Amino acid sequence: MKINLIKTICYISIFLLNGLELSAQMFNVKINNNLHTENFDGRLLLLFSNNNAAEPRFQISDALSTQIILGKNVDQWAIGSTQSIAQEAYGFPKERLSQIPAGDYYVQVLLHKYETFHLKNGKVVKLPMDRGEGQHWNLAPGNIYSKPIKIHFDPKNTEVVQLTIDQIIPPIIEPTDSKYIKHIKIQSKLLTEFWGRPMYLGAHILLPEGFDTHPNVRYPLAIYHGHFPSDISGFSTTPPNPNLIPDTSARFNITGYNKIQEEEAYQFYKQWTGPNFPRVLAIEIQHATPYYDDSYAVNSANMGPYGDAITYELIPEIEKQFRGIGQGWARFTYGGSTGGWEALAVQVFYPNEYNGAYAACPDPIDFNHYTTINIYKDENAYYAKSDFKDLARPSHRNYLGHINSTIKETNQRELALGTHSRSGDQYDVWEAVFSPMGEDGYPKRIFDKHSGTIDKSVAAYWKENYDLAHIIKRDWPKIGEQLKGKIHLYVGDMDNYYLNNAVYTAEDMLKQLKNPSCNCVIDYGDRAEHCWNGDHTQPNYISRLRYHQMFINKWAEEVKTRAPKGVDLKSWLY
Repeated sequence: MKINLIKTICYISIFLLNGLELSAQMFNVKINNNLHTENFDGRLLLLFSNNNAAEPRFQISDALSTQIILGKNVDQWAIGSTQSIAQEAYGFPKERLSQIPAGDYYVQVLLHKYETFHLKNGKVVKLPMDRGEGQHWNLAPGNIYSKPIKIHFDPKNTEVVQLTIDQIIPPIIEPTDSKYIKHIKIQSKLLTEFWGRPMYLGAHILLPEGFDTHPNVRYPLAIYHGHFPSDISGFSTTPPNPNLIPDTSARFNITGYNKIQEEEAYQFYKQWTGPNFPRVLAIEIQHATPYYDDSYAVNSANMGPYGDAITYELIPEIEKQFRGIGQGWARFTYGGSTGGWEALAVQVFYPNEYNGAYAACPDPIDFNHYTTINIYKDENAYYAKSDFKDLARPSHRNYLGHINSTIKETNQRELALGTHSRSGDQYDVWEAVFSPMGEDGYPKRIFDKHSGTIDKSVAAYWKENYDLAHIIKRDWPKIGEQLKGKIHLYVGDMDNYYLNNAVYTAEDMLKQLKNPSCNCVIDYGDRAEHCWNGDHTQPNYISRLRYHQMFINKWAEEVKTRAPKGVDLKSWLY
């Protein structure tokens, strides 16, 4: 049913007295009748901003510039009723309303909706189903919110601010097919059974030049793992827009990065369609879950059998529809960050189904270095403790080592966004992937979100099931022959999230493997940040835009040494 929205009704119940704005410590929130057609579950978020540069919902981050967010759970928010946000709401970077300094603020509320899942094992959980946006609470279609209003807030006062939610985030427009780019979506039998409702997997497929004019050729599959892609990344058949207004990239301190991205996308198109480029099917997978923008491509107690679903349901269907070779020797994986971990993980867990993993800046592959935490030896995730000093563990730095956030701050923000690992963010998704399921149906915490105390029983589970360095060493006698020569690791030695530390210890282990030797490739970028991918000839802001052309060309050479005897290595190189 189409909902007709009226103009914003977002008001303060007691707003003016003798010409002065009133301040308040409690907020009452109602939903406009046009939007409140059913009872809602979810996370009610109250957002403060001391500026009007953007809506408060777009100003929450781990950076020093972050604004303020507080959250509370709502269950069965009944039609016509009011929710109050007061001292019990948990926030970031201020934990409670009473800690927010008095002043003028733009305030906004948003309800991040939850859906009820009846899992195969009988557990019932409430989670935010992805709705095509890649698990972003501030962009998720169907979430409802108010427009920002300006108030004067003083935690010492007790007047009530009344806010009305009257906006809804619209649906995502799905991409359309073109000559080179196609799209596929399938319902997964395995995941549907696990979650107790229809669950889907999708992919964007970049067809090789000459796909239509070479109807008898079957192609290798290049699988690019990463965060939820809206379409094939970095590919454009049109030249850069000469009238594009240059933007500024704060991360790379570059003006006109948008122009650089457009030029790189067009250059990739010309390489892809030009002579001497390997003719392969390049795909980017969509596998968002109720916990994150992707599943980490492995089987998980909390996520379900995503590894099997991708490997045995989605990939064969893609190869069937688009003339893939359909054999493990003709598939390879690559990606950075989350995608780097996934590229290595699927190679390790499915050694015969893939023939090469090119993992850039991978998420922690050795939990002795879970970013800056050792989950096996450390007692606390937030602090390195001694008799007389507690040292906060950092979570993010720049290439000079300057720190702008800590492990505690990052997890405080996640807890404000959602309890039970429901923030849709990094530490919560690691729990959702790596942890056993708790009695309540939600992931067991690796550490307490308030105190930082590490649960060693959960750490032991992580080690045996998802610590990739440990698993490779443990299982090498069984899988070594299938993995030799297939592992490639690339990371900057100043990775923003300290991911290079886990690669160092993994490298030490890999070099000691015998019978057979690993024949692995491990490379480091000097002073390179997240997500350096092995290109010493270009700055990171360029090389990060060239994953497809870098690794497809690299694999096309290496496969000659790893392919079974007698297979066709020529027909797809026209």
